[in-house]
Order: sequence, then C-alpha cells, then structure tokens
Amino acid sequence: MDTDAGAVSLRQVDQRWELVCPTRPELVAVPNAYLGYLADRNYSPRTVRTYGFGLVAFCRWAYGTGKDVEAVSTDDLLSFLSACRQQVVAGRGGPNVVDLAGRRTDRLAPASVNLRLAAVAGMYEYLAMRDPSRISPVPKGRPSSWFAQGERSGLLAHTKRRPAPRSRLRLRTPRRLPRALTPSETRALLASLRSRRDLAIAGLMLYCGLRSCEVLALAVTDVDIGGRWLLVHGKGGKDRRVPLDGDLAAAINAYLLTERPDTDSASLFVVAKGPTRGQPLTPAGLRTIFRYHRARSGVGAGAPHALRHTFGTALAEAGVDLAVMQSLLGHAHVDTTARYIHLAPTHVKASYDAARTRQRDTSS
Repeated sequence: MDTDAGAVSLRQVDQRWELVCPTRPELVAVPNAYLGYLADRNYSPRTVRTYGFGLVAFCRWAYGTGKDVEAVSTDDLLSFLSACRQQVVAGRGGPNVVDLAGRRTDRLAPASVNLRLAAVAGMYEYLAMRDPSRISPVPKGRPSSWFAQGERSGLLAHTKRRPAPRSRLRLRTPRRLPRALTPSETRALLASLRSRRDLAIAGLMLYCGLRSCEVLALAVTDVDIGGRWLLVHGKGGKDRRVPLDGDLAAAINAYLLTERPDTDSASLFVVAKGPTRGQPLTPAGLRTIFRYHRARSGVGAGAPHALRHTFGTALAEAGVDLAVMQSLLGHAHVDTTARYIHLAPTHVKASYDAARTRQRDTSS
C-alpha cells in the first residue's frame, strides 16, 4: 500500500478517538465526524478505536493516492481493497513463509481486511444518512437471509428481523470451528497457575464461559458467592446472570480473603504487586499472565478464549439445550452457539453408530 505511514494517526482526546493529519486536516474531517457519531450512539470505546484504526488505513491510502474521502468512487474502494490484500505486514516472515493453507504469512488476514472495509462502509452509510440524495460508493449485494430456526413462523413472526443488503465490499473468510483444549492440556495449564487470582480467572473462563473482557469487567459486587451467581457485563452492554460453580466460588472467596490487596478499586481482579499494585488488571496484563503460563506448561493453545471454547464444548458434549448454551455463553445469535454442537464428537459418534445399527437391523 503506497502510503505515508506518518501522515495519518489515531489519538484519544477527552475519552474520544480521533484521526490526525497535520498536512491535510480536511482528509480526516469526515472520519472524525463518523467516530463522534459512533461515540454519541454509545458504542464502546474499544469498538470506536477498532473502527478508527480501520479508517486510519483508509485515510493513509487516500493520502498516498491523492484521493478526497468525500469524492471516492466504487472503483476507488475496489482499489483500496486490492491495496489491503497486497499490503505487507512488517515483522512477519517474508514471501517464502506460508501457512498450512498455502497463504503468505506476511499479508493481512481476511478478517483484518474486513474490519477495515466495515469501518469504511459504515462511514459512507453515515454520509448517506446526513444527505439522502448522496449515492454511497459502497457496492451492495443480495439481502442477507441469516435467520434462526423457527424465526419466520409462530405468533411472533411479525417481529422477525428484516433482511438487510450486505455489502460486496468484503472478503470471503473461512469459518473455522472453535478449538477446545483436551483434558490433559487443561490439567497442565491449570497446574502451572500458582496464585489464587490466576486460578479464579482461569476458572471463570473454563467453568462459566466468560470472555477475557467480561472477566476484567467484573466488580466485587457482581459476585454472589453465597447464592453462587455472577452478574456478567457482556459485549454490547448486554448483562446476563451465570451460575457459579461451588469450587470456583470457594477459590474466588479465598482470593478475596488472602490475596487481593487493600484498594479503593471496585474491580474484582487487580494487580497484585509492583508500582500499579491495587489497580484494575488490564487486558495487556491478562495476556502477559497467560503468555507466561502457556510457556511454562507447554500448552501453546492455552489462550484465554480457548478456555471459553472448552466450556462450550463441554456443554455440547453433556447434551445441554442449545438455548441454555446460548444464554450461558452470551451469544447474540443461536448460529454462533450451534458451532459447538459440531465439537461434540462423543455424541456425534454415538448418534452415528446408533443410526448404522438401525440400518443393519432393518436390512437383515
């Protein structure tokens, strides 16, 4: 991508994210208005930041090609898509290094490119909202037909979601099944954890299915140890109540009584030592903890989200109802939860063997 990397940057000012371009400030006027619009709509700061980085890449491309953001055409957006596909990521292996699928590892992943394209498409939808006579350069595809089973019928059929046109400005991405840890990997990873805090964090992911951001968002008052319930603050500002395992409740209680330092912070998990002792544990701090214990235990796949996948897989193998799984995992759509059904080899094999037995009995 032919850009000046230093021409456009992203910064946070007064809890808001904005793009900066000293040499062409008019280039970032529309992107900044769009980021302000997202903040006014109460999008999470993390989402606004992600969209901001996508718009940084787009504005850097526009800066390098001499384009005006408000005068971009569909052909220009397709050129930006091609530039994203050809961009070389610094610090990765050269063109001779490929993954198992034969793709170069020094290029952006399709999901990363789609994040940029989603930010750009949202910005032009925002411009079209401000001026209905304006024609958006984002090419539209066929309407989406993403419906859950039973959503089109019944007494509440009138409440079904209307299919929205999907943008053709996106890459096809492989849909991989979530990777769960094996029992031996789980035991090895948990055995490497020494502090009660780290055991409680891993337990909340493994036995309650919490995301890492949900673990860090927990306050002390969100944990009902006696009643064994958790109030989880999920993605998109959606709260849910999750039952708390008895042994995990005891581990959290032991952490609160013996390890958690005296602090004014309301966060459940705080830094245990060092200059930031008593301050809320950060995402970077959580990643450091798991990175250290992955190396110590030899479980390379032991990332925080793998523990959540292990929880979902265990529910599927136990035959838990899909709607209950969706509620526990906090998924917005049941299709996301259904992926875990494909990870229940015990039940799949049992059903397959039973069907084959019936076939043999019928044919004999």
